[in-house]
Parts: sequence; structure tokens; C-alpha cells
Amino acid sequence: MPAPPPLILTLQLDEPAFAFFNALRKKHFPANINYLDAHLTLFHHLPNNSAIPELLEKVAREQNIMPLEITAVIKLGRGVAYKIESEVLKQLQEYLKKQWQPWLTPQDQQGFRPHITVQNKVAVETARTLYEQLSANFQPFTAAGTGLSLWEYHGGPWQKVRDYDFRPSTPPN
Repeated sequence: MPAPPPLILTLQLDEPAFAFFNALRKKHFPANINYLDAHLTLFHHLPNNSAIPELLEKVAREQNIMPLEITAVIKLGRGVAYKIESEVLKQLQEYLKKQWQPWLTPQDQQGFRPHITVQNKVAVETARTLYEQLSANFQPFTAAGTGLSLWEYHGGPWQKVRDYDFRPSTPPN
């Protein structure tokens, strides 16, 4: 019997941010390899076992919707992404990383540099042109992380396992 597929964990984005990034991805990511909607990956390869969703359920119950700052357009060599900054997101990712340390691949053990890729695996010149276009009028903006999504990786396409929605932010008293 084959081993179950590995899991991928992503951050859910609020609807306006998701629509913005997904439109760019659909326009600029090579269609023949664009299996996915826009996403922000927290972990690329987790074991497919019950400890993962159990912890995610707990985290989602305790985590408020989080602010995200989209601070720059960045070059990926053969692609383009948007840099995301959020102390809350970094703390959440670091917490999960500590819980899952024995299972992490070298890629997931590296430093966390949150971003949303809108183009990848194109010619360097194509990527440079898009980077220049998107950078020309870029203004930093805000978005929100609204939950987590757990996926199974099937060698290209991803299959959603479950969403874990964060609690709505509560206004200060």
C-alpha cells in the first residue's frame, strides 16, 4: 500500500486580497503548470498523520484573524512574488515549526520568508519585465490572514483536506 501523500499548509487570505493575487497569478503564471490558486505557503511537506490536523484545530480556535502588510514586489529569478510582513504570522509559523520540528524537511527548516507568488518558471527576461511593471506603481497595502488550509500534495495538483478558520478579531474595549 503506498504511503499517504504529504501535507502542505497555507494561510487563507481575505477575499479582496485573494482576488487580487489570484487574478495576477491566472494572468502571469504559465497555464500548463498553474494547478493552484494564489496562496501563501507556511509548510511545504508535512507528514500525513493525525497530529497535524489536531494541532491546527487548536490553533484556529485560539487565533484571531491577523493583519498582513504587503510591502514589496520581489524577484524570484524566474518569477515574481509579493513580500508579506506580519509579526503575528511569523510567530504562528515559528510556533508550528517548533511543534513539528522532528518531521520538517530541509526546505521547511529554513528561515520563513512569507510571499505570494504570481509568476514562476518563466524566462528570466519575462520575469524581469513583469517585476518592472508591477513595481512601477506599487504602493504597500494591507490584507488579512483569515485561517489555515491543509492540502494533500499529489505530484502537481493539491487536494484540499480542510480549512481552519481563525476567530474574528475583537475590537478593543
